[in-house]
Amino acid sequence: MAEQFTLPPLPYPENALEPVISAQTLGFHHGKHHKTYVDNLNKLLPGSEFEGKSLVDIVNGSAGKPDKAGFFNNAAQVWNHTFYWHCLKSKGGGAPRGDLATKIDTAFGGYDNFKKELVNAALTQFGSGWAWLVADGGTLKIVKTANAEVPFTKGQKPLLTIDVWEHAYYLDYQNRRADYANAVIDQLLNWDFAAENLAK
Repeated sequence: MAEQFTLPPLPYPENALEPVISAQTLGFHHGKHHKTYVDNLNKLLPGSEFEGKSLVDIVNGSAGKPDKAGFFNNAAQVWNHTFYWHCLKSKGGGAPRGDLATKIDTAFGGYDNFKKELVNAALTQFGSGWAWLVADGGTLKIVKTANAEVPFTKGQKPLLTIDVWEHAYYLDYQNRRADYANAVIDQLLNWDFAAENLAK
């Protein structure tokens, strides 16, 4: 039987994010970690209630259900990683423009405060997880999630994320999570992708 999900390709070459994120890190992170979540999910699906369902439906249908944790953890991590790759681009980062810039100024009192809050979320997420910029009820918020958790299960719309699992940065930054988070924000954030998500 054909596998239900395949590993989506990176939206850029493995070396495109250097020197902030090395080709070695992207190779392991995408080719090993992300692929393992896809493979594990495909093994769980045949004959289950989630066979033939979309990734989002699997995540929503298994969220908060301990007996469905295997489905949730793998499906949510496939979704999170696919989303994360698009949050990054070569020569990205810095302050956004247009409607998103206005919304950030309104929600956070300026870009500098936004950056401070996003870095703080990345640093204070204990253990593995994610720091997110989300749209929630007409305003923008910074939230953090543990492990595979994703904001859309709580009614929040993800706009951007930073992966703070150690495998996302340890080869390049060791324990310097702050250096990694600041470098991603300053040099790689894909504001065009965030604006597309906001407009959906």
